[in-house]
Amino acid sequence: MNRSEMLAALESTREPWDVIVVGGGATGLGVAVDAAVRGYRTLLLEQDDFAKGTSSRSTKLVHGGVRYLQQGNVALVLEALRERGLLIRNAPHLVRNLGFVVPHYDWWEGPFYGIGLKVYDVLAGKLGLGPSRHLSREETLERLPTIEPEGLRGGVIYYDGQFDDARLAISLARTAARGGATLLNYARVSGLLKNGHGLVAGVRVEELEGGRELEVRARVVVNATGVFTDALLRMDSPDARAIIEPSQGIHIVLDPSFHPGESAIMVPHTDDGRVLFAVPWHGRVIVGTTDTAVEHAELEPRALDEEVDFLLSHAARYLAHDPTRADVLSVFAGLRPLVKPADSRETASIARDHTLLTSASGLVTITGGKWTTYRKMAQDTVDQAIVVGGLEPRACETDTLALHGYIGEAPSSRHPRSMYGSDEAALDSLEHERPELAAPLHEKLPYRLSEVVWAVRHEMARTLEDVLSRRTRSLLLDARAAAQAAPAVVALMATELGRDEAWQRAQLAAFERLAAAYRLEWRQTPRS
Repeated sequence: MNRSEMLAALESTREPWDVIVVGGGATGLGVAVDAAVRGYRTLLLEQDDFAKGTSSRSTKLVHGGVRYLQQGNVALVLEALRERGLLIRNAPHLVRNLGFVVPHYDWWEGPFYGIGLKVYDVLAGKLGLGPSRHLSREETLERLPTIEPEGLRGGVIYYDGQFDDARLAISLARTAARGGATLLNYARVSGLLKNGHGLVAGVRVEELEGGRELEVRARVVVNATGVFTDALLRMDSPDARAIIEPSQGIHIVLDPSFHPGESAIMVPHTDDGRVLFAVPWHGRVIVGTTDTAVEHAELEPRALDEEVDFLLSHAARYLAHDPTRADVLSVFAGLRPLVKPADSRETASIARDHTLLTSASGLVTITGGKWTTYRKMAQDTVDQAIVVGGLEPRACETDTLALHGYIGEAPSSRHPRSMYGSDEAALDSLEHERPELAAPLHEKLPYRLSEVVWAVRHEMARTLEDVLSRRTRSLLLDARAAAQAAPAVVALMATELGRDEAWQRAQLAAFERLAAAYRLEWRQTPRS
């Protein structure tokens, strides 16, 4: 997957595309995969990098949604559990089974949550990952050695999926490319083209690296821009009603000493009515999340002080060692593209169903939903695009489609490198040819220099942030270590991309500003 080749394919195409997808997050990439595999000529355009926004900032879970079951949304839970099972089957190198323990401190919590999770098991059916069961106090402490022991009565364990969201996004991009799609990051749609009848007939796109503007025509255009959905709807019709109510969720990342067990902790009810997780991931512990209504969508949202305090205070209730701001290795924020409710602004109560609509102009918009159901969202969207664009009907094939990197079974290792699947052997070969690339990015990060070269050559990484935030997850795992690794990484990228020293300096300055926010340094308070 080479950006120069993708750009050349775009510029050389004279006939209208069948489908243009605007947005390179989970939903847009899923649509591109589905459309390409069905045989439609597909183009995807992303204004920044693939999964730059919401799609790289999740809790890293592929799940049916226990909270949605509590809300009574059985249909959503059924759909999500089925999709969870399909994703684990089609991408075992990226998604794995993880045990979740619900600790209980009151006598009624054990039977109450135990019954609910048995219903969860039943709904999963043959695609279930393992039966839930009660744990004694001793078993709970064995699985959660740093859980608050005072008053602990026991727990309930159930099973869900875990993944690396940005790596799955890259796998989808490469799967779409394998199916014949053309994908271009750093290509911002600046307007919609319309025919004489006022119907959408293509897009106007700014190719940001070259500074050129192109007009690209298509039989149907899909708006899959997530939290930026309303901006594209307004390009179509300036008086379009806003349908997105962004909700911010943040996560803090801690050292594994705070939770060294292999099972995740699930707290079913926080002060604001959300579910709280403490999840082991890539040798760290992710704690989240929050639910804060925000006015405007941003590409790089920042955690609020009160959100950080909320997570730290709730973590302190359940962990024997109370974390402080000084213990936070990284904090990241993401925005959920929630479809506006008719009569409520309580975003924690809004289910993550997806919404599919077609404007009078023929613009197809898909929004809402969550990572777990990306494939079904894409299937519904392409089915609608076929009708709108007058495309030859073809059946969806993605329910059995092995994603890029597929190796047939779950890897034995849980090291982040296993996420490459079948590409891991090529990385090993690269290090054999150039032994210096086997060196680690940083002593506190689980990545090697070979992954930088691979990201540039095969995964369309264009910036230092692309490599350190999404191709590797260095920025999320340890923001300080990522900043310290940056000079060596950017020098290697410059060689691969043919960039000069001025580019390197600009990249380092931009990344340092970004990493400072992930380190909480702009508002750090002293340890009490």
